[in-house]
Amino acid sequence: MRFLMLMIPKGYENATPGTLPSADAVSAMMKYNESLQKAGVLLALDGLHPPSMGARVTFPGGKAKVTDGPFAEAKEVLGGYWMIQVKSKAEAIEWASRCPAGENETIEIRQVQEMSDFPADVQKAVEGFSDMLAKSGQRRGS
Repeated sequence: MRFLMLMIPKGYENATPGTLPSADAVSAMMKYNESLQKAGVLLALDGLHPPSMGARVTFPGGKAKVTDGPFAEAKEVLGGYWMIQVKSKAEAIEWASRCPAGENETIEIRQVQEMSDFPADVQKAVEGFSDMLAKSGQRRGS
């Protein structure tokens, strides 16, 4: 089972462009990331720049509308993520609980949908999806 662990740092929705974590915070997180890697559960991870450097595309009336960050209505935003492969949701929770996060940070855990989760008609509709991912350099979990 693949799970995304989504880091949601309070206050990051108001961070200015170029805001970066401290060297101490990065060092502590690297030790955690290395433990995920050594256990063989880490598939991918990345930190994200603050929303003030991003954009949102919405589709009112079916037409694309671009809004540059920051986003006044945002209450929670992502600061980064880990993609892990573990045997259960309980194991994903166990890994998230070990993170050296601060009291202003939350980790949301979400299971990734696998093709086997879908009925046959949906699986047929996405035939060739794995080939498309492989050509783009991505891999699909089982």
